[in-house]
Amino acid sequence: MKRRTALQSMIVGGLALAASLLPFGLSRLLAPDDGLRPKRNYLRPPGALKDDAAFVAACIGCGLCGEVCPPRCILFHGRDGGAKVNTPYIDPEQKACILCNKCMEVCPTESLTETALHDIDMGIADIDETACYPWVDRGVCGACVSICPLGMQAIAFRDWNQYRPYIKDGCVGCGICVEVCPHPSIPIWIVKRSTKPVKKDNA
Repeated sequence: MKRRTALQSMIVGGLALAASLLPFGLSRLLAPDDGLRPKRNYLRPPGALKDDAAFVAACIGCGLCGEVCPPRCILFHGRDGGAKVNTPYIDPEQKACILCNKCMEVCPTESLTETALHDIDMGIADIDETACYPWVDRGVCGACVSICPLGMQAIAFRDWNQYRPYIKDGCVGCGICVEVCPHPSIPIWIVKRSTKPVKKDNA
């Protein structure tokens, strides 16, 4: 009887968990796709060569960058990568870069080169103001602003509404804001700096 009761409890618990995750999954599937953002928000580690073809050619797939990464945010392309197989990437939706520089220090090739913190350019954050909770008056958040390792030089609140975040030119694209965003459709992404006009302070 005890085994049967335990099994029933496990089944009920599993069903409850599945039911609780269903709205989250549906919101991801039903989130609007404007065609302007990449399907996968993969970033190269900090200090990576800007030309991705050059990066792929220089990287020897040794995996050292992933071994020394404290948050284990560095992943490696497998069969999905084609010619990029075994090259490192970061998916900030799963785990973002903390800008510790360890991957750059350990890289034996020129694919990752040591770069000063404020000169790192993995991209720049881009906020979809039509989905961000504070921007659409759906509540107070501020997770992205409070977590940013570069602080006010990278992201800040609008003066006239302290809870509406906007991105500043000091953003280096680490993706921590993406990781912590509570909105299920993730209205904050990392994009190439050349594709995003940066708003001026208090604009």
